Amino acid sequence: DRLQIVKPFVVTGYLVSAVTKPLLAFNGAWQSIALLRGSERMGKAIRSATKDSLISAYSPKKSGKSFGFHKMMDAAGEMSGAIIAFGALYYLGKSPEVFKSIFLWTLLPGLLAVIVALFFVQDAPYKVKSKTQLDFSTDKKLMPILILFFIFTFFVFNESFFIIKAKESGIAITYIPLFIILLYFVQSVSSYYFGTLIDKFSAYSVLLFSMVAGIVSMILLYFNFVIASFILLGLFSVSSLNAIRAYISNRAHNKGSLYGIFYAGVALFGALGATVTGLIWKHYGEDGAILFSLGGLLCVVILYLFVREPENKGLA
Repeated sequence: DRLQIVKPFVVTGYLVSAVTKPLLAFNGAWQSIALLRGSERMGKAIRSATKDSLISAYSPKKSGKSFGFHKMMDAAGEMSGAIIAFGALYYLGKSPEVFKSIFLWTLLPGLLAVIVALFFVQDAPYKVKSKTQLDFSTDKKLMPILILFFIFTFFVFNESFFIIKAKESGIAITYIPLFIILLYFVQSVSSYYFGTLIDKFSAYSVLLFSMVAGIVSMILLYFNFVIASFILLGLFSVSSLNAIRAYISNRAHNKGSLYGIFYAGVALFGALGATVTGLIWKHYGEDGAILFSLGGLLCVVILYLFVREPENKGLA
């Protein structure tokens, strides 16, 4: 936001992830894996906020469609990777050599992403600003909705708990990747549509829908409707992400800073929520963990209904 540096961060973020992920093939100790995994996620952190700023810079009025298209392609790539991984494990077995080969092959798409970002992506059309031109007075009005979404992220289960529930319901480990494929498929086919809804109605309305979808996914999980719960989880994930990103794009003055706050908040509250959920799951069982989460989610939705949208001259 101060120097309007966008593309270099995007390229650097993809490069860090591309280099560190294949190195997992050569490490077995949990300390090394944690370090590499953390480094790979650092790459994502470097590029995420700036990537959204770049998308926002080229879609000032219809950001919902732009973010919807981006997530559609993103989920399609994740789905393709999951299909390839499932095929490799299904036909080649689950030996350590197969897992190592899968990690090594991630170098190819990683480097392709770096090449595309470096040579084919145009930087944002910004002019350099001085420090004195930064003004967060208007951006503060966006924080109530962001904070409520952070709290919602704390309570809602991430996909790992859905996978554990699927396994405990009797589904063989070999077929667990199919649920990940289903999750990404739902996100890919629905993302652009949610983007159009954001532009047609508002990011506020679509975010409300996403929260309801998240609650329904938890209810379905409680009653062991695993497939349906994954479908609703996919709808929640993609609609909430697109809505928040469009909300910031259409309303924030310092977009890079707000996107950074958004991703930091999601990571922090998601990690804390997963820790608390895991402890409750361990001591009170899966039903206790789900009921705890549902109680918190319902409270957040009720509070969300009383939060007013800040005015922004008619933007979504």
